[in-house]
Amino acid sequence: MIEHHITDIDDLIRQLNMLPNNFIFRGQSNAEWDLTSSLERAIGNNWSKDISKKCEDHSLIQFQSKFHLYDRINAQPNSKLAWLALMQHHGVPTRLVDFTESPYVALYFALESYLPHTKSDLAIFAIDYSAVMEKSLDLIRSIDSGFSETRATVHGKRDMVFQDIVDRFSYDILWITEPSQLNARLDRQAGSFVLSGNGGRKIDSIIRSDTYQGATIIKLIISHELYSDTFALLRKMNITSKSLYGDIDGLARSIRMEMQVYTAPI
Repeated sequence: MIEHHITDIDDLIRQLNMLPNNFIFRGQSNAEWDLTSSLERAIGNNWSKDISKKCEDHSLIQFQSKFHLYDRINAQPNSKLAWLALMQHHGVPTRLVDFTESPYVALYFALESYLPHTKSDLAIFAIDYSAVMEKSLDLIRSIDSGFSETRATVHGKRDMVFQDIVDRFSYDILWITEPSQLNARLDRQAGSFVLSGNGGRKIDSIIRSDTYQGATIIKLIISHELYSDTFALLRKMNITSKSLYGDIDGLARSIRMEMQVYTAPI
């Protein structure tokens, strides 16, 4: 993983703009944190392959069996990934890690949960989607001679390939996808997901494995001193809670962030 330290706003803009369209991005409010899923954080030090599988299976069964009691308007998801995405949307811990096609949306999410008094540096993770998926598919083909999918042919059926092949055989790969059924919020945020094909392995260990040597994965470490300037930059671009959520929750988040920025210690 390549690390780049950023201490001025012009360099931040330059670094974000120079990355091509085949990259996806994730913002985090503390640069010291690794990439982790909400399921990994929920299990914490008790993490093991068996416990993670039991937690995911139990949560999935509970959510699927009771979905109709709480949501009688929306259609039920049609794949495991779509179910996991909906669960993630409503706060159930899953192995999905949220990414976005927009580096500036990722930058917003780094700010959203940031606590200025901590004076922690922020981070943006950038992953070369094309290279990572090529290497993931190469690994499957090297193990399964009957698997012939390519990055071109898998497009549009990533949910089913994940469900029928990747998840079924617990491949030690990264899988990058957006569910075939998008909710409005995910669409507004140009959202996608990165997850471990093997539910028993943490995503950071997969990223750092030999499989992904040569695939560009970048961590931009942004100085905490750029907090206010970054907020001002995003506001000029109309990247706010109001535009990204489009509901009353977004308005409330926007008011909270403004209050936080204007009262932040200098």
